Amino acid sequence: MEINLISDTVTRPTPGMLEAMMNAKVGDDVFKNDPSVNALEEKVANYFGMEASLFFPSGTMANQTAIKLYTNPGDQLICDKYAHVYNYEGGGVSFNSGVSCKLVDGNRGMMTAEQVEQSINPPDFYHSPLTSLVCIENTTNKGGGACWDFDELKKIGKVCDNNNLKYHLDGARLWNALVAQQENPKDYGNLFDSISVCLSKGLGCPVGSVLVGSQELIDDALRVRKVLGGGMRQSGFLAAAGIYALDNHIDRLDEDHQKAKEIGEVLKGMRCIQKVEPIETNIIIFKLDESKISSENFLAKLKENNISIIGMGQGKLRIVTHLDYTQEMHSYFLEVLRELSK
Repeated sequence: MEINLISDTVTRPTPGMLEAMMNAKVGDDVFKNDPSVNALEEKVANYFGMEASLFFPSGTMANQTAIKLYTNPGDQLICDKYAHVYNYEGGGVSFNSGVSCKLVDGNRGMMTAEQVEQSINPPDFYHSPLTSLVCIENTTNKGGGACWDFDELKKIGKVCDNNNLKYHLDGARLWNALVAQQENPKDYGNLFDSISVCLSKGLGCPVGSVLVGSQELIDDALRVRKVLGGGMRQSGFLAAAGIYALDNHIDRLDEDHQKAKEIGEVLKGMRCIQKVEPIETNIIIFKLDESKISSENFLAKLKENNISIIGMGQGKLRIVTHLDYTQEMHSYFLEVLRELSK
């Protein structure tokens, strides 16, 4: 039995999802003639109560498109120091848009409205970059799957309104936050100028993300997607997976969250574990006591038991639960951890 917990991107389509993909009605999406893609885009837009959406090959491309549309070269966006758009998108902010990031020292990837306001450069001070955009990530990947307080998000929204800033949500794992916090997706649609959501993480699709916003934004995003090479042809086979996931895989995220919390409880009882970050969703980040065991040795011992997790450097390790992580795997993994703690 192989157990892969390096990410929630390692899943395979379920039998039901595969059936939906095989039966998909398709066309050429570059001509906007793929009925399954059109249906997915309408479904996601309606889910958030926004005007329109656009299907992308990846979340990085969706985020980079939004940043490109909201900024000019030389501008600056504000984000937390843990933000995906800064850490894990290959420097795309500068490469694609000529924009710099003002990094905020938040808590587990989450900054406050006060911190955002303090980070805005005076618009008439031409010596500094013009602040034009605020980017939020919910849940926070590097922050251990943490969920933002929606009231704080609303306060940041007011700061954006008062300072003529655009407001983008990298919601790659927003589904997890919605389930964990029992929130209404339309509240997010009312608050943000745009939202990107990933179908290939918690929802278990093989490929794809969706950018949601106003009709004007999505019309412009279509051109940027083309420039970035994101136009796909019979992508309805992939969109059908997304439609199936939206109908069948959102509520079950609570199972991933529960398993993650149970793993966290076992980790807390292990003498070689120095700290386990708070667990709200499906990501567990913990720190080893390197005087007792090195990261390399810990990972190797798990590998001997056919279990894969990922190192994040500086003694931190990450586990991510997901659709393909069964109860049988879960029981076995907990047993292995308990053996390691002896």
